[in-house]
Amino acid sequence: MFNVLLEINWIAVLLAALATALLGGVWFTIIFGKAYALALGKEGTPTEKPAPLFIAGPFVCGLATTVTMAILIYAFDINSLINALIFGGIVGVGLLASTTVNTAINPNMPRPLLYGLISGSYFLLSGLIMSVIVVAMK
Repeated sequence: MFNVLLEINWIAVLLAALATALLGGVWFTIIFGKAYALALGKEGTPTEKPAPLFIAGPFVCGLATTVTMAILIYAFDINSLINALIFGGIVGVGLLASTTVNTAINPNMPRPLLYGLISGSYFLLSGLIMSVIVVAMK
């Protein structure tokens, strides 16, 4: 296990985490901003400047996800971009998106399926991006 940590290209991990953080900023504001507000039950409310937690928190979580995926990519010796896409898709759908949808399905979420669709598809795409960047820079 320790050997895997020494082999990982940490620049790739950081770039992948930054890429998905930038994607998230665009995804949840520009591309799906109105639909996301609807999913949260906040349609029609004025947009506020986000607190630092809502910027730094998702980046830290994305970094943790990217580190985990990098460890698995190196441990499974994934070397081709095709296998990176397969791995990213499996993790994206089976872990990231499904957990997001499961989290959304609760009585406090006004539109859980819409939230799950918007957020789950972001996490699927993030899993693909993380995998491709980590493998491409391996």
